[in-house]
Amino acid sequence: MNESITAIPFSSLLLVFIPVSIVIGLLHAWSLEWKNTIYAVIRMLIQLLLIGYFLSYIFESNEASVTIGVLSVMVFAASWIALGTIQQNRRQFYRFVLLSILVGGGLTLILVTQFVLKLNPWFMPRYMIPLAGMIFASSMNGVSLAAERLKAEMDRNVSYPEARGIALRAALIPITNTLFAVGLVSLPGMMTGQILSGISPLIAVRYQIMVMCMIFSAVGFSTVMFLLLIKPHVSEFMSKK
Repeated sequence: MNESITAIPFSSLLLVFIPVSIVIGLLHAWSLEWKNTIYAVIRMLIQLLLIGYFLSYIFESNEASVTIGVLSVMVFAASWIALGTIQQNRRQFYRFVLLSILVGGGLTLILVTQFVLKLNPWFMPRYMIPLAGMIFASSMNGVSLAAERLKAEMDRNVSYPEARGIALRAALIPITNTLFAVGLVSLPGMMTGQILSGISPLIAVRYQIMVMCMIFSAVGFSTVMFLLLIKPHVSEFMSKK
């Protein structure tokens, strides 16, 4: 397989915004929050264009400090965004989320990059940054779902052990569903990208197995750690009646 990936002209890329605009129009017609969706799409566009140019520079650099700096921004941002559903005492609980994502996601990242892929140099940006992005984003979503579910259950006067179990199950639902569906319903992003770039599907499958396992582990570790760290503070986590 020697095909090269097709470059998408910006003029053609504009076509994908047609269905996006239709969905936003439907949100407006149904009197739902549509302005925030427009903001989200515009922000996505600006962020991806900027990161495209930024990553081009990073991939060409050979400085570990640059990679570490990028990873630090990822962790701090993911930790703050994870508590988006919990506005009360958000700053107080931020340290728990930060530590959970840093340890749970960080250990998984080290295992994958240093022992599975055996990167040389260890900080190789072309591998380290995309993999870290997948790990920290998944950990962020898992902790966010767990925090929202834990709070909801505690507000219903459910005991902490029971609420903790419900929260962990909720956090693992997206990745568990993906594990069931991968290969049958969907071809995940990394595997699709590799196949489109001409890599053998048999090689792409190995990478995707690695990705699925690392995401599941990162979500599980980060969520469990968050739920354990927050246990002494569950009374502050509940809504004020």
